[in-house]
Amino acid sequence: MQKTDKKNIIIAGGAKSLGKYLALKLYNDNYNIIVLDNDEKSLELLKKESPDIKQIKVNLIDEQSVLSAFAIIEKEFGSIYALVYNAGYANSNKITDFTYDEFMKCINVNLVGYFLLARETAKNMIKNNIQGSIIEINSKSGCVGSMFNAGYSAAKFGGVGLTQSLALDLAKHNIRVNALMLGNLLNSQMFESLIPAYAKKLNIAENKVKDYYIAKVPLKRGCEFEDVYNVLSFYISEKASYCTGQSIKITGGQVM
Repeated sequence: MQKTDKKNIIIAGGAKSLGKYLALKLYNDNYNIIVLDNDEKSLELLKKESPDIKQIKVNLIDEQSVLSAFAIIEKEFGSIYALVYNAGYANSNKITDFTYDEFMKCINVNLVGYFLLARETAKNMIKNNIQGSIIEINSKSGCVGSMFNAGYSAAKFGGVGLTQSLALDLAKHNIRVNALMLGNLLNSQMFESLIPAYAKKLNIAENKVKDYYIAKVPLKRGCEFEDVYNVLSFYISEKASYCTGQSIKITGGQVM
């Protein structure tokens, strides 16, 4: 086991985009970061950029793969202070065109993976008597329905229910569980990948999609990675010791 005074934080889905940003920022805050992801290429790039961040290739929706990853974590690092479940997947289609496989992928990546990671993290925290924090990166689509996003929205609504239930289960252990409900991350890889589908559903040009979503926000800008980090860093910290079971909106006022 590695000897370190730094607190160990798992970033699930942390090899690219928002997850990578959060991993690097929290590493610079003097946490020991363990990134779990199934994207081997992105893990290698992260390793080159920050070799002190531990990377483990894991299928987050496969129970055995998750159990194997946690066995490695326990052996090498011991206790876990926080989990950030950032893995996400969205497919944009009208419900009449939504395939079963795509719907289930949304459910599995956004919800089942969260369940598996939170369960194993909770076991570790209880075993090691850690008064830690579990945080799900959720979405405004977990607060209100989202047109042509039935799978994603359903999974994110489920994530809120899971977050609240975990908060109740773990309160006696002083383990806090919260969800961050993000606005549109216009510069994220996920949003960029959905622009063609959004342009089609809105019947506008692709280069107008971001402007369309910005216009819906009272503060007139998209959600930035830094906005997420600023709230996350508080909820991970002991300053938020009286906050659990919450769904914190980071939407610029779009969802109140």
